Amino acid sequence: MKKLYYESPYKREFEATVLSCVKGKRGYEVVLNETAFYPEGGGQPADTGTIDGIPVSDVHEKDGVVVHYAEGELPVGKNVKGVIDWERRFSLMQEHSGEHLVSGLIHSAFGYDNVGFHMGADEVTIDLNGVLEWKDLMEIEEKANGIIWENREIYAGFPPKEELEAMEYRSKKELTGDVRIVRIPGGDTCACCGTHVARTGEIGLVKFLSMMHYKGGVRISLLCGKRAVEDYEKKRSQVQKVSNLLSAKPDEIAGAVEKMKQETVRLQEKLSGCYHALIESRVKTMEKSEGNLCLFEENFGPQQLRQLVNRALEEKKGKNVLALSEIPEGGFQYVLGSQDEDMRLLSRELNQALNGRGGGSMQMAQGTFFTEKEQLCAILREKGF
Repeated sequence: MKKLYYESPYKREFEATVLSCVKGKRGYEVVLNETAFYPEGGGQPADTGTIDGIPVSDVHEKDGVVVHYAEGELPVGKNVKGVIDWERRFSLMQEHSGEHLVSGLIHSAFGYDNVGFHMGADEVTIDLNGVLEWKDLMEIEEKANGIIWENREIYAGFPPKEELEAMEYRSKKELTGDVRIVRIPGGDTCACCGTHVARTGEIGLVKFLSMMHYKGGVRISLLCGKRAVEDYEKKRSQVQKVSNLLSAKPDEIAGAVEKMKQETVRLQEKLSGCYHALIESRVKTMEKSEGNLCLFEENFGPQQLRQLVNRALEEKKGKNVLALSEIPEGGFQYVLGSQDEDMRLLSRELNQALNGRGGGSMQMAQGTFFTEKEQLCAILREKGF
């Protein structure tokens, strides 16, 4: 089988002959005498596209044979036309070449190896067997983009045996036979079976997104080329929306958010004081009782309901105390407390009767009843509230 993606990764269309077509679990498994469809491998996803207009959803290589997973049957012996989804392919080429450049620069600067690589739907991730700081990554990013803007030529091919034996290159495992090498002058030399751009300038841009500690090293995420630009535009749009909401210039929104956060904390403290005073006033006006006490409160959250139940129990305003507050989506939040009885059993009974959810400890249970007020009051009356 002739692998046209090695002859030129820029080949978008090709003609071939169908050698076999067998129906499988994932559609029809099609083998051609030659193909420009890259099969999944080396961390790079497979190409998609069409063969004679029939969608190809995935491509894999089995024992040196490239198998295309097509959505329809193709007659054996027929001459067909294959069309690669070029926009997707070129984006993968940008990302794969960008990953090589970054991994090579990190290896050269710190001696760390790329021990894991994945080109996902949202980002590219690289796992390294050493720890970096964010400032280290920013230096690598600057160097990588410098090489990109110099538009250096990228070599991708099978060097002669003598040349290969004298060459130092990155590889995750020992290789024998023909070895395909991808070389970026001043950036990286690595064994690789993937598709790559011809010059660094086509990578366009490398931009790191995040870094986290992972298995004794770090996992970094990045984007390259068009996807990096699209990510920038998405974030720029979000920054502009936040800027408008805060009435602050885009480069001042961090300070505006910090100021709003401080104001929110002050308001929460004032609100907490108001709730405390309201609860104390509410409890003070209650009469002590040996029976159960049910309290409906407006605009109380779980924290305020718990405080109300605790204070009512402390002041012995009821044997068992149930506090409820209506919620906007329909239903009631509740907190159920007692100093003597196990509230878990009563909570389960009420949840079952009132389409509720929740639980808790022996002294206190809480949750939500998803029911109408009329049914709620009827059931509570049955339970002695």
